[in-house]
Amino acid sequence: MPKALPMADAQGRAITYLRISVTDRCNFRCLYCMPEEGLQWLPKAEILTYEEIAEIVRQLAPAGIRRLRITGGEPTIRPDLEILIRYLKAIPGIEDVALSTNGVKLVKKAAEYAAAGLDRVNMSVDSLRKDRIATIARRDLGLDPVAALAAAERAGLTPVKINVVVMRGINDDEVEDLARLTLEHPWHVRFIELMPVGDMATLTWEHVVPSAEVLERAGAALGGLAPAGDAPIGNGPAAYHRAPGAPGTIGVITPMTHTYCGSCNRVRLTANGQLRTCLFGTHEVNFRDPLRRGEPMLPLFTQALRDKPPEHHLLQMDTGGLAALSQVGG
Repeated sequence: MPKALPMADAQGRAITYLRISVTDRCNFRCLYCMPEEGLQWLPKAEILTYEEIAEIVRQLAPAGIRRLRITGGEPTIRPDLEILIRYLKAIPGIEDVALSTNGVKLVKKAAEYAAAGLDRVNMSVDSLRKDRIATIARRDLGLDPVAALAAAERAGLTPVKINVVVMRGINDDEVEDLARLTLEHPWHVRFIELMPVGDMATLTWEHVVPSAEVLERAGAALGGLAPAGDAPIGNGPAAYHRAPGAPGTIGVITPMTHTYCGSCNRVRLTANGQLRTCLFGTHEVNFRDPLRRGEPMLPLFTQALRDKPPEHHLLQMDTGGLAALSQVGG
């Protein structure tokens, strides 16, 4: 039986990608993501169960959802995450299930997640220095990022992607060292422009490092960069480059200097069951309560796509009411 064509929004963008937040909690308090004191956490009764998440995906897959990403907060702190991975991989039409993580639990859990069916991993690595990781995360959990990335690679969770939020005066002096990882490993280092969101008032436009500057510095350190014609599998807006002879690539994601709303292919399901159609928009549709009443999701999804906004207004510092990126998993 042929696959159904993906549904499109009012702008004609095919929506094939669903990001699923499984918790609003995190074991880090990263400078750009969450207040140091944390947030008011969602009550457990409001959070979707794994069975409820799987049922939503089961109903949306025939509408063209093909790729999933499990996010948080930090998703690996939710117990028995491998159960959800197995549920999602068993749904007809789902082609790819990925995980975004800070990597703290990867050394112990990567093989288990892979056995459950997880396809690949994106890991946040804002520094290679343990002391600086603790400063940025405002928690010292003993993370060795290279060991965590190697564990993911050994488990077959490839291509391994590394997300680096570049912050001037905080970690931008490590751009070259992070870029050099691609000379030694088949990893894909993506430098992300800082998004000063919500209550993160300590980080401002002055901390944003334009991606053009990042590429210039990385290219100078690695002997030049050329566009990579074999970009890794994924759903996102990164533009990839490669140093001569490097097994890995360097990507840039540019939410502050260039918008990529015209090619947006995603929606987000929050931990408490709200379908958010734009990361920095205000439009949400309650899926949880209708689901718990036994109502179908497809009519809600259809209307949500009709109402998906054409673009965000982050450049005007309109963050859609978000207090922190951790609320929707980025």
